[in-house]
Amino acid sequence: MRKIALFAAASAAALSLAACSEATEDAAGETADSAAADTEANMEAMEAGAEEAGAELEAGAEDMAAEADAAAAEVEADVQDETADEAAVD
Repeated sequence: MRKIALFAAASAAALSLAACSEATEDAAGETADSAAADTEANMEAMEAGAEEAGAELEAGAEDMAAEADAAAAEVEADVQDETADEAAVD
């Protein structure tokens, strides 16, 4: 009788452990999926931010180039006794 009760208790413990293990496995899978989704969202946000920063850099570089061209035209105009517009054409 004791062996049967002991076997039943051991079986119940094994089933409980298996059920716990399955629930833990499911939770771990959900956590991994959630982490992957978060990583993907963060990568997309970083990509958008990098594209915006690149566009701002490009616009700033174009502004600097235009200012440098204007300054060069002014210097050339002063050196050659021309107007800035005439120097810019050269």
